[in-house]
Amino acid sequence: MNFKSVNNNGTVEGFCLVKTIEVKKTAKGLLYLDMMLTDSSGEINAKLWDYKEELHSGIKANSIVKVRGSESIFNDMPQLRVDRIRPAVEADNVRVEDFVPSAEYSGETLFDAVYEVADNFENEELKLLVTSILSEHKEKLTVCPAAFRLHHAIRGGLMYHTLSVLRLAQSVCKIYPSVDSELLFSGVILHDVAKIREFELSETGIVSGYSVEGSLVGHLVRGAMDIEIRGRELNINPELLMLVEHMVISHHGEPEFGAAVRPMFLEAEILSQLDLLDARIYEVTQAVSEVQPGDFTPRQWALENRKLYNPGIKEIKPKADLL
Repeated sequence: MNFKSVNNNGTVEGFCLVKTIEVKKTAKGLLYLDMMLTDSSGEINAKLWDYKEELHSGIKANSIVKVRGSESIFNDMPQLRVDRIRPAVEADNVRVEDFVPSAEYSGETLFDAVYEVADNFENEELKLLVTSILSEHKEKLTVCPAAFRLHHAIRGGLMYHTLSVLRLAQSVCKIYPSVDSELLFSGVILHDVAKIREFELSETGIVSGYSVEGSLVGHLVRGAMDIEIRGRELNINPELLMLVEHMVISHHGEPEFGAAVRPMFLEAEILSQLDLLDARIYEVTQAVSEVQPGDFTPRQWALENRKLYNPGIKEIKPKADLL
């Protein structure tokens, strides 16, 4: 569906994502649905006035639906009057990625690439620890964004960011052979895994906010706690376990940015720097790609409130070549 195009008979029909939905009452006490619908063209407020609980109670937020209706203007804003609506079914052959901002690669493809690295570790304890945690949380890891806002805040963004940092780490290890590559890779793969518990995450990969646990504990500490629990279950060497935990709780670098401690050994420092580098590359590229060569972006509050310049030397493509 495209909310910006209307058929000759004044109707629109097609698939979209239900961003928000609420059952309300008219002044006469009649029930209706008030929704925000979104597709690739944007979003629009929609009303279903002929609400019937037996027909429409199954319509939920973050689900894909097929709608038919007519577009009009209300308070100077487009509004869709919905005549018919139903949940999408498998036979419709629609992809949630077409309605939700998503990584260029599927979450499953990104996950498999990360898992393959861990599965080839020579250190059996690190291999067991990392693959065990990945396998347990695969379903959520393949859709989870890396952030509520800012860098990689897209469906599959967590694995996109993780694999990006992992590729950077692999390059660093080729230059500096004294780095313990498998320890570094373990920290990279696990450093943000607990974000699946930090966010209020829907099946579509949309984050509506932070969970209570995310607000009170956060993904650094929760991640280290989960590693400790799993490591003890697997009888992982306590010293090795402690090194991985330290990498997770220190990867934000400074206490003011959420780190419990600053990085205290080489692999922890490298993880912290590469994590920041990948986030910055993503944020700068995304911002600059939205302006013409020779122009500045608006001030980016997440980047020290700087304006960024597009020099136009090379076409800006906000995409990493990971596979």
